[in-house]
Amino acid sequence: MLRVAVVGSGPSGVYTAQSLVEQTAVPGVRVHVLDRLPCPYGLVRYGVAPDHEKIKSLQGSLRAVLEHERIGFVGNVEVGGAGGVTPARLLELYHAVVYCVGAARDRRLGVPGEDLPGSFSATDFVSWYSAHPDAVPGGFVLEARSAVVIGVGNVAVDVARILARGPGELRPTDVPEAALGALAASRVREVHMVGRRGPSQAKFTTKELRELGAMPRARVEVEPADLALDPAYADPAGLPAVNRRNVEVVRGWAEAGGPESRERVIRVRFFLRPVEVLERAGRVAGVRFERTVPDGAGGVRGTGAYEDVEAQLVLRAVGYRGMPLEGLPFDAARGTVPHAAGRVLRDGAPSAGEYVAGWIKRGPTGVIGTNRPCAKETAGSLLADAPALARRRVADDPLATLRAWGHRPVEWPGWLSIEQAEAALGRTLGRGPVKIPDWSGLLAAAGRD
Repeated sequence: MLRVAVVGSGPSGVYTAQSLVEQTAVPGVRVHVLDRLPCPYGLVRYGVAPDHEKIKSLQGSLRAVLEHERIGFVGNVEVGGAGGVTPARLLELYHAVVYCVGAARDRRLGVPGEDLPGSFSATDFVSWYSAHPDAVPGGFVLEARSAVVIGVGNVAVDVARILARGPGELRPTDVPEAALGALAASRVREVHMVGRRGPSQAKFTTKELRELGAMPRARVEVEPADLALDPAYADPAGLPAVNRRNVEVVRGWAEAGGPESRERVIRVRFFLRPVEVLERAGRVAGVRFERTVPDGAGGVRGTGAYEDVEAQLVLRAVGYRGMPLEGLPFDAARGTVPHAAGRVLRDGAPSAGEYVAGWIKRGPTGVIGTNRPCAKETAGSLLADAPALARRRVADDPLATLRAWGHRPVEWPGWLSIEQAEAALGRTLGRGPVKIPDWSGLLAAAGRD
């Protein structure tokens, strides 16, 4: 019997586990899906915006996989880091280990003032309104009148939309009560979403983009002069379909404008590169941008012309990077673990029993569905190696050994108890299920306090 650990319970981890148990070439594979958190689903629980119910409903299909008779969820077990299980020790427990740990670090702007009070990564903001137990407590929006979101991808669209939502629109979601109260008290009336390139190169999906224009309390404004700088704007016919649709959406906003009566405005700007976060009285006061123009080679170049945008809140959403996991090789330039078809490479050679899938394998690219073929490739490599892997001697009972090492795993019944506690919390607040936002509350609900 082949025992496999999958580290990470987000889509890439769950799809990897599914690929391993739903094949017939190597029967009887058993999988433990490990996670540092006592809750499964990764970014589907802690990264998808709360008002995206359709995407959040993906939890149902992930749940069905994790309830497979040969898959077990093992939360509250950290791999690597201080006090965590090392990769070497995991190989004492399992014939193979697949690391699906994502790309948790934000890319930085690398400009003066980036660390001023009032300047945050978009991940910090998303973690706060998603009730991640590691989230920094509030302080994001209470005093801000104007916010700048730097980036033109789906994360930027999400945070701009949440900033412009009214509390009545968010109350039916699972936003934690403290974040809901802070957003209700928010003074933000202007949200600037800014990218250094043009609309034809923006990374958002058209569905996400259109949602900005469908908000009942906010209007969208686009500067026609920004759009005119994009060579593909006048004739987008040669663009890939998603880019062409994006251009059509922003063209519609530029031509039609938005209802003046709406109390909040989202200004979508292009061809502006941040060069400094401005300061007043020790806090963020705005962002200085340099106007860019296309360089003829798919990028942009600065023009030496500058524009200051007032803001008391700055959120950077310019991408992610993988983080090194102690005990695994790491390519710092790419932010990934070196691999060949998912097999971890140590000094250029495959490391027996170690594999990767998801963003830590390929970098932070693609959408949730991109993880399926990525996971399938890695699972195929592992299954091809199965005869050699099965000869390795491993512990008879991995969970018993983890407990003996001082860990306190939260298994599937513990997670179901957390779900029940969140439903009960919501009932006391007159809402649907509301996430528990802290470690102590989650572990108490799981019976691990």
